[in-house]
Amino acid sequence: MVKIAIAGGAGNVGQEIIDVLAATNKHDILVLSRKDATPNDLPPTVTWVKTDYTNLDRLTQTLRGVDTVLSFITAHMDPGSVAQKSLIDAAVRAGVRRFAPSEWASSSFEHMPWNDGKAVIREYLAELNKEKKILEYTLFQPGLFTNYLTHPYRSTKHIQPIETPFDLARRRALVVQGRYEEARITLTTVADLAQVVVRAVEYEGPWPVVGGIRGDDMTLRKVVEMGERVRGGKFTVEKLNADDLKAGVVKSSWMPQPTHPSFTPEEIAALAQRMTAGIVLGISSNTLSVSDEWNQLLPDYEFTKAEKFLREQWRGKELR
Repeated sequence: MVKIAIAGGAGNVGQEIIDVLAATNKHDILVLSRKDATPNDLPPTVTWVKTDYTNLDRLTQTLRGVDTVLSFITAHMDPGSVAQKSLIDAAVRAGVRRFAPSEWASSSFEHMPWNDGKAVIREYLAELNKEKKILEYTLFQPGLFTNYLTHPYRSTKHIQPIETPFDLARRRALVVQGRYEEARITLTTVADLAQVVVRAVEYEGPWPVVGGIRGDDMTLRKVVEMGERVRGGKFTVEKLNADDLKAGVVKSSWMPQPTHPSFTPEEIAALAQRMTAGIVLGISSNTLSVSDEWNQLLPDYEFTKAEKFLREQWRGKELR
């Protein structure tokens, strides 16, 4: 049994991880949150701690005796990465052994400036361990959640379905011209991510700095072909000009609405076109194609294939 602190644990991905960790009944879990409200249905092994990331001394005291910190602090809601840097500093002062920064997606952040804070934290951790290992850490990178491809239907307890450039509901996709055959994307279910985190917490060997997690990895054409099989019909694939997208202009017949709990409806409305442009460009640049370090370290774990998952989720469903 180890003591685990989960920062930003009120978020969707954090809640998924908490549920699976708590279900093992092996660990004491601290949920660090800036929110006042304490959920009424917390398992007995989970403690809610209202946290002020600007108070380094108090944060250090909170982390005393903690073995592993998992961070889900949203990058674009942490200007200057102040909260997450403070969390890292407190973890070092408190003698925490392992740390997972708020990653949970891509291998790089090209064309997606809302993730710049994640790059800042990567540099901060690398500098911390430059001379010797001060804090063991891993960058959990599962690519795109396969669960998003069930939009508008929810396919997991906490993750809100998000409309992506691959719209299985209406059998359509947006890609960058010239990258349809070559660009790759990793699709991993939220359930597989959670199971990997549970096993990583208990893993006795050293954590890899880059912690890729692959459910499936395929070209964009293969994603579309899979979607056609799952949905039983031909997709309309619109191939967009890269220069237009780099200018933040999406010349397409439809526009994904990348709704997310960390963005207000007003922010989504204002940023939809630029975010869609960045996501489509990012996918074309393989930012969501990740490595497989955790697959190799956990050879006995069977990852869920994207097509199998999507067939089960879409069975009997129609567009609503």
